[in-house]
Amino acid sequence: MNQAACVARFLVREVLGQTDRRPPIPLGKRGRSLPEVLSRAEVATLLDAPGSCKVRTFLQTACASGLRVSELCGLRVCDIDSAADRMCIGVVNGNGGHDRYALLSPDLLAHLRQYWLTCRRGARGTDWLFPAQRDPSRPLDTGVAQRFYYAARDAAGITKQGGIHLLRKCFATHLLESGVDLNSVSQLMEHAHLSTTSGYPHPGPSGPGCGRQCDGVAVQTAPARAGGAQRLPIATPTSRLMHHG
Repeated sequence: MNQAACVARFLVREVLGQTDRRPPIPLGKRGRSLPEVLSRAEVATLLDAPGSCKVRTFLQTACASGLRVSELCGLRVCDIDSAADRMCIGVVNGNGGHDRYALLSPDLLAHLRQYWLTCRRGARGTDWLFPAQRDPSRPLDTGVAQRFYYAARDAAGITKQGGIHLLRKCFATHLLESGVDLNSVSQLMEHAHLSTTSGYPHPGPSGPGCGRQCDGVAVQTAPARAGGAQRLPIATPTSRLMHHG
């Protein structure tokens, strides 16, 4: 229907040259479907599938932080701040060129420390957290990250469609299902509009955990300044990944 309406508008305004006419042909509204997400059991199966420590840790970071794939690939070692009073991941030049902080859970920190000891021992603070395989001076390519997810998904026998961005949706959906309030999740996801977050499937207000704040989550943003985005403060170039507070 919409295609036919657009053809009619193009005919009148472009072909016939009647640019001042607006044919009264309404466009049909598209139905809104809920995004497909993985269950907690499917996420656990997915994370058990990869054989490489690097692949597993990358997917674990995607699941536990809710970062976009480009933000994950752009992480440096010094972006992991494990001080007891911080526990956050610094995202530099994220979506829209903005800097922000993401959630660093104790479980994710433990996985990152194991990854450090296994794969990144000796890396400097300014090195990429997930470097490219052939050229460690470059970050992991987003296309390679997508292949990480597809390989793990297929190995786990998961048939749900979608790429690695699905893990970001799972992060938000599982928080909402656990009773974290919509506004906190929206800020963690860096959504410009609350309606974007509310589109994720989540229980109604009668859920047992509804209204409960996310324990230990301090949502912080770095304000933009004239001439560019505010850079996150990085005190030293050395890594804080192995900092035990």
